[in-house]
Amino acid sequence: MSLTAPVDVTIVAHDIGPVRGMERQLTDLVMGLRRHGHNVTVIARTCELPDDAGVSFHRVPGPGRPFLFAYPWFMVVGSLAVRRWRRGLVQATGAIVLNKVDIVAVHYVQQVGTATPSRQTVLYRIHMMLAGVLRRLGERLCFGLSHSSTFVCVSEGVAQEMRDCFPRLADRVMTIHNGIDTEAFTPGAREREARAWRAQLGIAEDRLVAAFVGSEWGRKGLEPVIRGLALTRDWHLVVAGGGDRPHYEALAESLGVGERIRWLDVVHDVPLVYALADAFVMASSYETFSLVTFEAAASGLPVLATAVNGVRELIQDGENGFLITAEPQVIAERLTRLGGDPDLRSRMGRAAREASLAFGRERMIAEHRSLYAQLAAGAEAEGTSR
Repeated sequence: MSLTAPVDVTIVAHDIGPVRGMERQLTDLVMGLRRHGHNVTVIARTCELPDDAGVSFHRVPGPGRPFLFAYPWFMVVGSLAVRRWRRGLVQATGAIVLNKVDIVAVHYVQQVGTATPSRQTVLYRIHMMLAGVLRRLGERLCFGLSHSSTFVCVSEGVAQEMRDCFPRLADRVMTIHNGIDTEAFTPGAREREARAWRAQLGIAEDRLVAAFVGSEWGRKGLEPVIRGLALTRDWHLVVAGGGDRPHYEALAESLGVGERIRWLDVVHDVPLVYALADAFVMASSYETFSLVTFEAAASGLPVLATAVNGVRELIQDGENGFLITAEPQVIAERLTRLGGDPDLRSRMGRAAREASLAFGRERMIAEHRSLYAQLAAGAEAEGTSR
């Protein structure tokens, strides 16, 4: 079967929409498949796509939280929905249904990664601990039932984690990197809006701005970033995403940098955040791909990031950014170097943009289409031989 012959595909996910990295990747994939003529069925709890998307959406009724109830509920009700509404190849987004599926998209290996509490209460920490146990059990159960599936990982690092944690599935593991919209995330496209937003935020034009984007602030290293900011003189910080803001505001005030931080909360127009910044910084302890890092690079920003999954495949230290540690002194030293050398910022930003182009959205869609064609051809050949 050729790549030009569209294959019917069913995408199973908790949520699809314009906010958060995994949900945006699913949106890009679904819309890309539709552009190429594929019939797409979506089975999900929520699906926020354009009205003219042309997908067949079947809602899985049920709560989105608390996780300890919502996860097993979706696993049971979603599995029934897949049994009823599946069409063509079935791609599940992680360990979320009990059906045998053709593809499992692995955005996160639960046996390895651990979410950090976004709130500091004892009850919430207990909830997160139990949720982690449930995720790992669910992953082992679903992956065991899907032993004949193809496991598509979002980075080489995640693929290696899959092989390490599930060695008997190793020969069924492959990588298709997440895709970046290199047209939406592009240098210089939103300068006028960015200048106006800077003015609204009260940031002088001669001040340098570092952008921190994402939630789960403990894991993504917001504290060392703030402590590093306190060791610099000329940098401001914008923080886009959700987290325990009072805790981090108190930290910033105690370090004397409260006036140099702007809290943007969850931002839908992420490209504009990068447009107002001069660099991107993230000191994460664990990532699977770090979509925001790639988007910042595509926006032409020099990147300061820890050497986590995905980042290692993008950043060449000293060329298109800096591979940092979570030590505030290291973050401050790299920011200071960038702050004092406009040519270095420009050179690194151009190199970051160039490196990001290898991870474009259309490449991601094309690689999925190629996989679907191979699987459909294999299924057809197997059916003929019987």
